[in-house]
Amino acid sequence: MSKNILVKLYNDDAGFIVSAELVLVGTIAVLAMVVGLSEVSEAVNQELEDVASAFGSICQTYEVKGAKGCKGAINGSTFTDLQDNCDNYCDIVPLDPVGER
Repeated sequence: MSKNILVKLYNDDAGFIVSAELVLVGTIAVLAMVVGLSEVSEAVNQELEDVASAFGSICQTYEVKGAKGCKGAINGSTFTDLQDNCDNYCDIVPLDPVGER
């Protein structure tokens, strides 16, 4: 009796085609997701650089004039914003991937 069951199981290949197709579809889906997430990562980096460049290009220079009257005076104040390191566009440069050694 057990020999008949083993022979039937050995000869049964009804689920093989379906599982092979699922493996193929799953592999293609995973590869597509990896490529898509790579593009999303690059786009996020570019947008964050745009935001950082926008903050860096804000001029923070200010000046407060002094005042002088009959009984007193107050000095003015000034601040000049100098260009910082990496205050221009395109500071982040993507590099080619490096394989393991």
